[in-house]
Amino acid sequence: MSRYDDDDTIVNANAYYASLRRKRGVKRIIQYPTPIMYNPTPAARASINTSTHLWVYGDRFYKLADTYYGDARYWWVIAWYNGRPTEVDVAPGDVLEIPVSIEDALNILGV
Repeated sequence: MSRYDDDDTIVNANAYYASLRRKRGVKRIIQYPTPIMYNPTPAARASINTSTHLWVYGDRFYKLADTYYGDARYWWVIAWYNGRPTEVDVAPGDVLEIPVSIEDALNILGV
């Protein structure tokens, strides 16, 4: 399940992008609208169960998502929930909160 599954796509065949399409060898470019996402409120965060994880050298968001959710594609939920957009923003010894239920996390995040 992708965060773009429920969004409409835009097929861009505009003449302005003709050189780009030629360069890529495609006739059209499919674009996705920017999803509107919300940061969870403190009350929403308190309403779901989380597990804590101590970040260690070698950890990756996609590995945590695979461990906790069985699907590495949900790495962005853990990153977003903790306000750490990339792994560079996490240092060894930092504690992350990982929502136990992916469905609850997606509801709180507005997805």
